[in-house]
Formats: sequence, structure tokens, C-alpha cells
Amino acid sequence: MPALALIPLAAALACVAVILTLLRKPEWLPLDRPNERSLHATPTPRIGGLGIMAGVLVAFLLIRAEPLAALAGALAVVSFVDDRWHVPIALRFGAHVLAAVVFVVVLAPDVPRLWQGVLVLAIVWMTNLYNFMDGSDGLAGGMALFGFGAYALGASLAGDTVMVIAAGSIAAAAAAFLAFNFPPAKVFMGDAGSIPLGFLAAALGLIGWYTGRWPLWFPLLAFSPFIVDASFTLARRALRRERVWEAHKTHYYQRLVQLGWGHVNTALAEYALMAACGTAALWALAQPPAVQAGTLVAAALAYVALAAAIDAAWRRHRRGPEGDARAH
Repeated sequence: MPALALIPLAAALACVAVILTLLRKPEWLPLDRPNERSLHATPTPRIGGLGIMAGVLVAFLLIRAEPLAALAGALAVVSFVDDRWHVPIALRFGAHVLAAVVFVVVLAPDVPRLWQGVLVLAIVWMTNLYNFMDGSDGLAGGMALFGFGAYALGASLAGDTVMVIAAGSIAAAAAAFLAFNFPPAKVFMGDAGSIPLGFLAAALGLIGWYTGRWPLWFPLLAFSPFIVDASFTLARRALRRERVWEAHKTHYYQRLVQLGWGHVNTALAEYALMAACGTAALWALAQPPAVQAGTLVAAALAYVALAAAIDAAWRRHRRGPEGDARAH
């Protein structure tokens, strides 16, 4: 056990080493250049995800989780190529679907085909929503720290040492990345980090559920800050018949930044929400089913209230001082 406890440290150190090494070769780095949909003002290297995945792959190989390492690594490679040179959306999305199908077939071969299809869709959605939410300094790295940290603590309660190390190593690599990404960010995560992290959030969550470590609601609540924001925003854009696959600035976290909260305050507010969700999920694990259901209902109502408050603030912001004066 003492040797295993060092694996998350190795993941964090590998992340730092890779990022520092890549920053010495700026001419090779993919850059995120500002445009009308960006929340940043200067070109920023998109290589943080390579550091995170280096740490994750080191950890997974040490705990002999080679199949999961192979799937996450393959997604990281495709996504890095997209970061650097751009890959057709059909090829990118096909890679996401293929990784999800392989994972479900290997993990749950005895699950009925219909439910296997549902699981594949859930994994693909989580893979992509994590990418959608990677648009503000410190946000996606913080979600990885708190979300996978909750997984590690949940696995500890269940006595699953391997899951503790796997999830804890991802959280440790994310913490190391945040040293470079917390506002003002020196590097961005890029698709090479956000895509495999979204996949791993779904994969580890489903492994924990399938092996009886936790109920299915646990990973949903632990990662609900990302799931709710991305799902609400997609649904709203779809109802407006907007092109949901195009980049935009209408996520709730993006609106907070534009409302004047800035990257730091938005990140800290999201961290508080992530910590609250993770704590609630861990607490509810030990409660009877009725209390667990009540916790989920309370979380849903809280999200509706938060969304309504941000929407109201956004409408006032769009009207401006003159609009407010006329309203009164």
C-alpha cells in the first residue's frame, strides 16, 4: 500500500515535467488564438492536456489498467492532432464512439444491447461535454480535481484500492496542471486533455457502478456542475434552432465571466459548487434510498434556482443601464 500511495505523486510529477519540457519548444506548440467567441485575449499554448495524460498513463500502467490506458491514450492522440492540425469532425466523433463501444463491450458484455447503446451514448456525451466546458481558466482542471477526487474517496469507502489510485492519480495530475492553468492561465488543457478526461469521468463512473462500488447517481452528482451546464445550454440552443456544434459563449460559466466575475471569481465559485456536489454525493452514499432521492431532488432544485438567477442577471446585462431605467 505505501508504494501504491506514491503513484498519484508520480502522476503529478509526470504532468509537471511534460508541460515544462513542452514550453521549452514554443515553435511546436498548438496555440489557442483569440476570436469573437473566446474569453481570453492572447494566444495560449494548448498543451496542458498532454501533461495530464502523461501522468494518467503512467499511473494506469503502474496499476495494470492497460485497456483503459489504451483507450484514453488513443483519444488523447486523435485530440492532439486535432489541436495541432485539425481533424474532420466525423473522424473525431467516430473515435469517441469507437472508444465508447469498445469500453462498454469489454466492461459489460452481459448487459442487454439496448442498455449497452444507452451507455455508449452516455459516454460519448460525457466525452464531449467536458470539451464544451473547457473554456475558462482553471475550470476543467478544477472539475477533474474535485470530480475524480470524489471518485477516489467513494472508492475508499468501498475498499477498492485500485480505483482509489486510478481516480486519485487523475485528480493529482489535474492539480499539477492547475499550477499552470489557474487564472491567468499560462497553458490551456486543449482537446488532448478534455476529451480523454470526459471519457474517463464516464468510464470510471460506470466501472464503479457495474462493480457495485456506488449507485449510478453518484458519478452524475459528482460531475453535475459540468453535466448540468452543458446539458441545459445544449437544450436551450437546440430549442432556438441554433447550430449546437458550433463554438459559442452562452454556457452559464461563460456568462459569469462576461457579467464581470472574471476568470478567478468564476473558477472559485465553480470550485465551491464542485466541492458541495462532491461532498453531498459522498454523504448520500451512506444514507437510505429515500434520503438519496431527496438529495438528488434538492440538487436539481438548486441548479434550477442558480440557472434562473444567472439568466435574470444576463437579461439585465443585455438591456444595460438604459433598459433598467425604463423597466423602473
